[in-house]
Amino acid sequence: LILNDSGGRSIHFEPLFPGEVSYSRSESFWLARGGVAEQHSSQPLSALWQVLPEDVRLSPHVYLATNSLQGPWWILSWPERVPGADEVLPPEPPAYRVLTGVVDGFGRTLTFHRAAEGDVAGAVTGVTDGAGRCFHLVLTTQAQRAEAFRKQRATSLSSPAGPRSASSSSAFPDTLPAGTEYGADNGIRLEAVWLTHDPAYPDEQPTAPLARYTYTASGELRAVYDRSGTQVRGFTYDAEHAGRMVAHHYAGRPESRYRYDDTG
Repeated sequence: LILNDSGGRSIHFEPLFPGEVSYSRSESFWLARGGVAEQHSSQPLSALWQVLPEDVRLSPHVYLATNSLQGPWWILSWPERVPGADEVLPPEPPAYRVLTGVVDGFGRTLTFHRAAEGDVAGAVTGVTDGAGRCFHLVLTTQAQRAEAFRKQRATSLSSPAGPRSASSSSAFPDTLPAGTEYGADNGIRLEAVWLTHDPAYPDEQPTAPLARYTYTASGELRAVYDRSGTQVRGFTYDAEHAGRMVAHHYAGRPESRYRYDDTG
């Protein structure tokens, strides 16, 4: 049983029986497997176990992790997927698990929804919170951003007020280098966050995203905009070192600049 953390490390555990909990002293967190309605009172996590939804507690296919007796729980399950035409239903659970939700110590939940197919298959494209509000995460690929850039440039060139030469705009490649000094880069970026459903206002739909993000031709985060379309953060990067931020500013605040030594 191997848990891959956000830092890229692989942490090994002995296989767990349904309902079993294992503590890693070196990593200071617990890994548990669903399959029982409640834990024995001698188990330190017995109280925290009860805040989990019943279907999560009872499923032996779900794994859970936490680094505190007060929570939160990280729920590790499998995302929805589109079965093949000749596939027997229901399919067997896959050998891997991914983060599908978070439950805090009060039982409040965040549920992550992942794309089942397409260019962003497997990526989180939706979130439902404990109040029932649904959020849509708009993801784009490098090729999609390049196409949008070309269309925008063509529109500006055709406008009387626009520039008369395309040479003033830098190239926007359809792909990014497969590998960087920070690791592999698939080119997928978060473009916007939309509120798609609010139980308190079921008949009202926002006309603008809650947040919007723009990127450079190299895939670096350039700016962040709020729901009014106002830029609230901006970033500048070293032209000779992709991904190296040299300046950052918040709206209405002085810009912070960064200098690096020869080792970066």
